[in-house]
Amino acid sequence: MSGKATITRSRRYLMTSGLLLATVVLSACSYTPARIDPEPAVIIGDGDHSHGNGDFCPPGQAKKGNC
Repeated sequence: MSGKATITRSRRYLMTSGLLLATVVLSACSYTPARIDPEPAVIIGDGDHSHGNGDFCPPGQAKKGNC
């Protein structure tokens, strides 16, 4: 092997290693911080369907005369 081929091969190895290192370092970055709040992000109702004083009637049911 000639000296020039060895330099080219080692340069390629260094560039590949550097690119791999940069990829690993940048993949550890996060755009949003970690959530530390103990509260859930989405709150789902408990199934209580009371609508105030009980005289609520959806429009479709009112047209049918069901309320």
